[in-house]
Amino acid sequence: MTEQNFIPKAYSNTIESGKVTWESPSNIALIKYWGKKKDQIPENPSISFTLNNCKTITSLTFSKKENTTNFEFEVYLDGEKKDDFKPKIETFFNRVEVYLPFLRNYKFKIETKNTFPHSSGIASSASGMSALALCLMSLKRQLNPDMPDAYFNQKASFLARLGSGSACRSIEGDLIVWGRTGVIEESTDLFGVKYPYKVHENFKEYQDTILLVDKGEKQVSSTVGHNLMHNHPYAKNRFQQAHDNFKALKPILESGNLEAFIQLIESEALTLHAMMMTSMPYFILMKPNTLEIINKIWKFRQETGLHISFTLDAGANVHVLYPKNEASVILEFIKNELVAYCQNGHYICDQIGMGAKQLTM
Repeated sequence: MTEQNFIPKAYSNTIESGKVTWESPSNIALIKYWGKKKDQIPENPSISFTLNNCKTITSLTFSKKENTTNFEFEVYLDGEKKDDFKPKIETFFNRVEVYLPFLRNYKFKIETKNTFPHSSGIASSASGMSALALCLMSLKRQLNPDMPDAYFNQKASFLARLGSGSACRSIEGDLIVWGRTGVIEESTDLFGVKYPYKVHENFKEYQDTILLVDKGEKQVSSTVGHNLMHNHPYAKNRFQQAHDNFKALKPILESGNLEAFIQLIESEALTLHAMMMTSMPYFILMKPNTLEIINKIWKFRQETGLHISFTLDAGANVHVLYPKNEASVILEFIKNELVAYCQNGHYICDQIGMGAKQLTM
């Protein structure tokens, strides 16, 4: 499949106005995507858990207009008009117009809200852009009702990627692969695909407690961070490491080897931050409390033998991962020992989810 498969032919229906609403989750990468080529193509494959509770809910109201010269839209976050969001959405519209040629024919009102703090290190761009892509695809489906569900999901993921790379992993659940890898025959750089192989019961309903160490704006945007991989002295080895980790992960997921899983995902998290610390310019995205939490996790795991682990996105917050059958003891440890290192004691309990869901039509 190529980009050409997503360029539509003539629409069979016309529609004057309407409203659609989707909720779409964030996701947390286990093997990290860091570094991209032109058109949001990843330098290396990634795989993520789709989350359940951390999500964006977006409503798209649309009405036909006569003047088709410009895009016309308004954006609201939590009921407040957000003109500072408009440049990113306009960039997105420009990127996807060839695949959604109706965009200039409608006036849009985009109303969105998150179940988690914006710009807090939880991937709000992933859930936000995937929710918007799904709303636009619902409008497209009204114009072309014969669209198969599989194509709908593929194109929604494809479009979401052009808004935010990791957003393509938020359409479905529970394990999503994005980026071409020889380990997974169906994998592609164009959109996310469901992990197709056997997954051990140990990884079903896996838990993710997100410790909000720093709820402020990120020190460096993901876009800037990805661009720093160009001419990075360790980039080539990092991309190869991701491919090697995919080969290692497949038997881990099949066998349920939690010790090997922990070693791999924690190494991936620390490698992501090592890339930022060794770029030019360089950044340290972890905070002192991030390191305190990591050391507490390591100590608790050594003392108890429980399968608690961590991963990180490009920020200070910590995703604490653990199997469901150990949740009660580990959650008690999190509340008693780790929440003290969170900003204002804030944390979010989540688990693997099944992907996005349409709320209204």
